[in-house]
Amino acid sequence: MNWKSEWKPLVVIVSVFLAFFYLPIGNLRFENGIIEALQLTKWYAREHVLLCLIPAFFIAGAIAVFISQASVMKYLGAKASKVTAYGVASVSGSVLAVCSCTVLPLFAGIYRMGAGLGPASAFLYSGPAINILAIILTARVLGIELGIARAVGAVVFSIVIGLLMHLIFRKEETEKAKAQMAMPEPVVYRPLWQNAIYFASMVAILVFANWGKPDESTGLWFTIYSQKWVITGLVAVLFAIILMTWFQLRWWEVVSVAALTIFFSLVFPHEPLLAFGVAVIGLSVITSRADGEVGEWFSQSWGFTRQILPLLFAGVLVAGLLLGRPAHEGLIPSQWISGSVGGNSLGANLFASIAGAFMYFATLTEVPILQGLINNGMGKGPALALLLAGPALSLPNMLVIRSVMGTKKTVVFVVLVIVMATISGMIYGANFN
Repeated sequence: MNWKSEWKPLVVIVSVFLAFFYLPIGNLRFENGIIEALQLTKWYAREHVLLCLIPAFFIAGAIAVFISQASVMKYLGAKASKVTAYGVASVSGSVLAVCSCTVLPLFAGIYRMGAGLGPASAFLYSGPAINILAIILTARVLGIELGIARAVGAVVFSIVIGLLMHLIFRKEETEKAKAQMAMPEPVVYRPLWQNAIYFASMVAILVFANWGKPDESTGLWFTIYSQKWVITGLVAVLFAIILMTWFQLRWWEVVSVAALTIFFSLVFPHEPLLAFGVAVIGLSVITSRADGEVGEWFSQSWGFTRQILPLLFAGVLVAGLLLGRPAHEGLIPSQWISGSVGGNSLGANLFASIAGAFMYFATLTEVPILQGLINNGMGKGPALALLLAGPALSLPNMLVIRSVMGTKKTVVFVVLVIVMATISGMIYGANFN
């Protein structure tokens, strides 16, 4: 037997055997960690996959098909104006109220279409970090100073991290720019304004379907929340009309899906996910059977789903096992975290940045979590560090980024976020503690 070719399978078999041999069944913390992993994954599947990720996958697929590579490179490519590229990438987060996982299909879409590494990285950070609703909530719950610091820090971070990624990998970016110099003119199938309305309708469905409930039961935010499904439905009607008129989908297929969706929304008015799921399934069936660019749209969307979704679920399972859900514990005791982020030392800020980077925060959930930590003695500097690192990164997020742009670039991106969050936390803590 040639042991040189067999030692790897042997190591795997022995490792699995030892893991099961010493499996700490009966240990309360271990069993609780398993439950937390399953609970977090269940919550993630119910709250984020259908409403957040599926629309994002369709948007990413549409980017790959309906936005020309030349257009992406004009505004976000390696040869694009730096002011335009980083301006577009950093401002995007104020429009998309998405979490660190929902932004991934969109990032993968523009990166594969030729966006420069710098602008793509700025977009990747800004998507979940520069969230107007989250910043307003931070200011109201945690104080105006921390809200302003988060807003300024997030904008600056997105641009600085993008520029640093470009500089660190400038050799690759230069080669990409040279390859992009002789791009042929794309074939135009419809006017730019039609594509703009088409994308705006999908983004609106993504935003309003995920509109979170505000703390107060009055005001504009609550009014939008109370009517979120009505608004989403009206936008979906516009989207259906677009598909029939501009994309030549068979009217009877679109109307059939719309009728089924309305039926489920009326029969199960308190279960909007059912109606939303029917619409998603119907759209998938229609587009998968179509030819041409519409069929390619579904094919690209499915490609992003197949690549990203398994990694996200694996990451959420591990994050739940180690850290648990908000207000619950996994394998790592919560007091270890709360006890390590007091004061404004380098260690406290670094720990907050690293913990925030690996934890999973759904949109807006970081604020009540941080409020609890501050009440338990967390310093203001570490609080800002966690706010700047947490919403933009997570373990599931890292796994997917690696599959898109490689291990080296992913490690550099994560390290840049952690280092800058740590430095920002120390500066803020020194001035406002």
